[in-house]
Amino acid sequence: MFKHRLANVILSLGLVFALGLVLGIGFPRWRRNSNPPVNTAIILKQVQTLSELVTVKYVLEKVEVLQDPPQNPLLAVLPDDTHVTLIAHGIIKAGVDLSQIKSSDIQVSGKKITFRLPRAQITDAYLDDKLTQVVERNKKFWRPLNKDLEQTARQNAVDDIRRAARTHGILKEAEERAQALLTHLCHQLGFENVEFKKQ
Repeated sequence: MFKHRLANVILSLGLVFALGLVLGIGFPRWRRNSNPPVNTAIILKQVQTLSELVTVKYVLEKVEVLQDPPQNPLLAVLPDDTHVTLIAHGIIKAGVDLSQIKSSDIQVSGKKITFRLPRAQITDAYLDDKLTQVVERNKKFWRPLNKDLEQTARQNAVDDIRRAARTHGILKEAEERAQALLTHLCHQLGFENVEFKKQ
């Protein structure tokens, strides 16, 4: 009789231990799985708050020489080297406009999220007037002053610096910066795999 009761007690303790073990392992996992999924509207709102942060800035210098050929064909036979030489200090900015992302550009599958990103664009290009200067003006005495020559040289410098920034990979760097920011954000939201597609 005593042995029978002892066996029942041991069996009961074993069941309690097993139940506690199951609950101890399963309950935290159930709690994690019971968290409500992050919907695309919440993700979209978080993404759009980053829109002004995704910017890459290049600072480039260029020597711009602009010739001013004579307008009068009769003066074209005379030796003439009218020109302006400009040292241009340019600022180029590029970024990905995350405010363009729509909910249809976000796909969620479990712990994986995929974005279709807009392409990076140059957002601003200008010369720093404090550092940009004309270092040479050359004009023959018979030539009238071309007031637009320096302004044209400045605009040419901006165009050349814009092209140079593209060549040096400013757009690629802007895309990589956007992807890094979004990846960090999504990891904080609990996603393990973040992928990107271009529009």
